[in-house]
Amino acid sequence: MDINLTGKHAVVCGASKGIGRATAVELATLGANVTIVARKQQALEAVLASLPGDGRSLLVADFNDPAALREKITAHLAAHGPAHILVNNTGGPPAGPAATATLEQFVAAFSQHLLCNQMMAQACLPGMKAAGYGRIVNVISTSVKAPIAGIGVSNTVRAAVANWAKTLAGEVARFGITVNNVLPGATDTDRIAEIFASRSAQQNRPLDEIIADEIRSIPAGRLARPEELAAAIAFLASPAAAYITGINLPVDGGRTPNL
Repeated sequence: MDINLTGKHAVVCGASKGIGRATAVELATLGANVTIVARKQQALEAVLASLPGDGRSLLVADFNDPAALREKITAHLAAHGPAHILVNNTGGPPAGPAATATLEQFVAAFSQHLLCNQMMAQACLPGMKAAGYGRIVNVISTSVKAPIAGIGVSNTVRAAVANWAKTLAGEVARFGITVNNVLPGATDTDRIAEIFASRSAQQNRPLDEIIADEIRSIPAGRLARPEELAAAIAFLASPAAAYITGINLPVDGGRTPNL
């Protein structure tokens, strides 16, 4: 099975921690030249120093500023060469029910996730088409298949991203470009800690009970490790996955209740 990424340039968003960081490490280990993207320079520099191989670079960008993001990624690709792999991965919106979310929260999440994904894809697609090789992997959520209580804004926007990706997959497949979504279940990251803390406050229950309830709902009996998500992303980014496109891949220990 060909999972060698030597000579490929991968752009990994949200790479300063969690799933993004694990993905950057995995892709670099497989031979890719990796550009890591996040808001904080110091955190990115620490990740960059830990990556194996050569051809590493970082891009400080804030997905709350789409116009600046477009300028930065365009300039970066011009300086470092076209991207063959794009991993769209952005921290989720604040937890809370849909009924009490503000319009501003919905607009901010839509811009940060869907619009910025669109801009990143548009910046990378010309190089992918020219190379006859492209992999766009969007890190979303199992809420695409079954909404998760207590994260109303995220449920809404993630579904929009999934349908955008499915549409884009059909448009670019003939160029050797695939577009897929990885759907993390409960993963041991700062994001899940935030969700657990929100549930604890909303339900007025101890945090350890909230975590225990979550683990009981997972057939595998534990939270995922970021490296397990990274492995799925890396496979979809590889030559071996050339005929897989337009799918939602749950990596959730069997928790999602439907197909």
